Amino acid sequence: MPSLINQTNSLENTWQTISDYNEALPEGNILVAAQYWLDNQVALCERGNVSIIISGDTDLDALGAHLNKFEVIAVSFPAFADGRGYSQARLLKERYNYQGEIRAIGDVLLDQLHFMKRCGFDTFDLKDGLEAEKALQFFDTFSDPYQLAYDVKTPLFRRKA
Repeated sequence: MPSLINQTNSLENTWQTISDYNEALPEGNILVAAQYWLDNQVALCERGNVSIIISGDTDLDALGAHLNKFEVIAVSFPAFADGRGYSQARLLKERYNYQGEIRAIGDVLLDQLHFMKRCGFDTFDLKDGLEAEKALQFFDTFSDPYQLAYDVKTPLFRRKA
């Protein structure tokens, strides 16, 4: 059952998340921790097909000049209550002008999807056990948001005046 979605469809996940760095890296597209990439960037750039996983405490300035080299940046949500990933996505889009795909991974729940989209997330790797078809319905929770955000640059009172 696919767990990767965007705002309209289920998607095939072509990126493998690496968690054990003691073994040889597999062929194909891989997602590695940002610090691992920084420590091994020469070899990983030669290999190709490598993108990164950041967490809420990742220093984006350390990656700044390299960010747009990555096709995907996965933002990890280790727990429902850890909202730092929302800020990281917004910073990637607005401060660093990141043009690639921002993917939410980890503890990604249905009621978070609309708000993640508003911060700039493009794809969502749902927590195990959640149905993609049901999740897609959650993007229609709010039809016209009041506040400005990454996805809507003008607040409602300015749009309706």
